[in-house]
Amino acid sequence: MSIGGKVNYYFTGILIILLVLFVFFVRPAHPGSTQTNVSGSNTAIEGGYASESTTTYETGSESTSTTNNTTNSDIKSSPPSASAPSYNAMTQDVCAVGISAGIQTFGIGISGGKHVIDKNCERLKLARILDQFGMKVAAVAILCQDERVFESMIQAGTPCPIDGRIGKEAMALWNKYDHERPDYKTYVERMEERKKAELAEQIEMTKEFERLEAERIKEETAAKKDMEWQNP
Repeated sequence: MSIGGKVNYYFTGILIILLVLFVFFVRPAHPGSTQTNVSGSNTAIEGGYASESTTTYETGSESTSTTNNTTNSDIKSSPPSASAPSYNAMTQDVCAVGISAGIQTFGIGISGGKHVIDKNCERLKLARILDQFGMKVAAVAILCQDERVFESMIQAGTPCPIDGRIGKEAMALWNKYDHERPDYKTYVERMEERKKAELAEQIEMTKEFERLEAERIKEETAAKKDMEWQNP
């Protein structure tokens, strides 16, 4: 064998001896500080602490997060208003009045309108035209359709025309056919009140008559007693 081969044997033997010495005499180096993260906190453990099991954040603790969100919304906003339509008379010579109304709720809105005929306006216009034609009695007759005019004519002693009659003859017919009066309801109520007043007056008159009669009898009785004393 050559010298190079001997050198290789020596070198190999030295390496084997060093490895054996390393196994038996060299101990593992431990860190001077061990840091463990448990439940989010950092704990430093000093010294050569060794343990069979270590607790870390992943295996030694539990992290539970529960979030409950409840949102209630009750928003009431103002609804659009229901506009009442506009109703106007087309000309000034029309006895019509426009009326309209509207109502709005949170769910639905309703509006409407119409024309209403003014009877009193028509009556005045017709009476004016009849008077212009020279029909005085007819103009008064159409005005007498209003119970206020009828009542005022009666109170004035000039009753409204009826069946072509005027004056006393018209009054006689109105008394006979009183149900045809424009103010019939008011007339009936007034007559009932008058009857009550007349009845109350009769009762008062009866009471007064009885009182006077009692005084008369009392005076006559006293006079008879005086005569008997004077003429025993």
